[in-house]
Amino acid sequence: MAAQILVASNRGPISYTPRDDGSLEARRGGGGLVSGLSAIGPDAGALWVCSALGEGDREAVRRGISEPGVRMLDIDAETHAAAYNGVANSVLWFVHHLLYQTPLEPVFDAEFRRQWEAYRAYNRAFAEALAAEAAEGAAVLIQDYHLTLAPGMLRELRPDLRIGHFSHTPWAPADYFRMLPDDVAEELLRGMLGADRLGFLTRRWADAFAGCCERLLGGTGSTEIGVHGLGADAEFLRERSRRPDVDERMAALREQIGDRKAIVRVDRTELSKNIVRGLHAYRTLLAEYPQWRGEVVHVAFAYPSRQDLAVYREYTAEVARLAEEINTEYGTDDWTPVVLHVKDDFARSLAAYRLADVALVNPIRDGMNLVAKEVPVVSDEGCALVLSREAGAYEELGEDAVTVNPYDITATAAALHEALSMPPAERAERSKRLAAAATALPPARWFLDQLEALRAATA
Repeated sequence: MAAQILVASNRGPISYTPRDDGSLEARRGGGGLVSGLSAIGPDAGALWVCSALGEGDREAVRRGISEPGVRMLDIDAETHAAAYNGVANSVLWFVHHLLYQTPLEPVFDAEFRRQWEAYRAYNRAFAEALAAEAAEGAAVLIQDYHLTLAPGMLRELRPDLRIGHFSHTPWAPADYFRMLPDDVAEELLRGMLGADRLGFLTRRWADAFAGCCERLLGGTGSTEIGVHGLGADAEFLRERSRRPDVDERMAALREQIGDRKAIVRVDRTELSKNIVRGLHAYRTLLAEYPQWRGEVVHVAFAYPSRQDLAVYREYTAEVARLAEEINTEYGTDDWTPVVLHVKDDFARSLAAYRLADVALVNPIRDGMNLVAKEVPVVSDEGCALVLSREAGAYEELGEDAVTVNPYDITATAAALHEALSMPPAERAERSKRLAAAATALPPARWFLDQLEALRAATA
């Protein structure tokens, strides 16, 4: 049966892992989109179109195994790798997060052109699948930087559809965006403008996109642009953070920390998260504010990300090296200054949220950053938030956070000192206001708002 509401994203709500006996184990994922889509109910005629990501997923497609409401595309593995790693993660992600070391990169050569062709083919596969599955006049919500060309391609195939696209990343300012080859930059913008409506996490990113269109194309045409700031799911977080497995991990962390204060960070070792400068700032705190030696522990959860890219492997190694260096320089028999964990463990992350005195969220640039929103919601005693002004969350949380320039190590160390020194009553009061702002648009409402706005835009 043709679908009335369709979502398209690289990663779907389910993944398959081969078992030893040859069967496949299905695992459901989490995240804002999963929560959001569930809000429309099982009778809404919704379909999620996604890509097969691993061998288990591909095998499931080949065997005709599928979950109700999910269509997984078995895009050629080489094409997917070139589109996903070659363009989406190594070019578009770097452009929008301003990550290039410009004396050396980017280099747009024949290899890039080959990868761009793969990115086109990847987007075309999605557009064709959506065109085939959508009912007359259906609403299609396409997600993120992996699928910037799909709206325009889908518009050509099915002009009757209501097409939306949502960007979960920042958007680069025009001068930086124009590093892309002229024809590629224009193709990308025109692909996005194939949508009836484009959504962004903050006004800043929406304005940056409009600025790029103004500079390169002379305007955004008839496409409507809106802002939807994804919030934390308070109900889920509060319930999940009170389960026994979280209590166990809290006890273990408390044993490591003792009665000292805790500066907590929870991140993937993603280049934009700025973990290395965060560690340098903590080292500066210990050097310049010696009263904190032996009195504070930096609990740093740095979960490896994109380890198939060499620059990410090197960054992850640098995080571990620097943490060890700080421990060697300042540690004593009964005090380990940095407690670093690199194995992903959601229950342990929630435990750290609960006992954090200070949360350090200092990205170079971030579309939103949900950690900044989650910690105040889960915190037991109230938590001071040290927040980069370059995180999308700053737009909503900046007033009650201690704000930092993510490149300024000295100022970040001073901000950590200010946060650690904050009186408990002030900290609790700020934390309460942060939690209220953080949960203003929970995932289900965020998704429904986009859907309603798309329908209104095309009415």
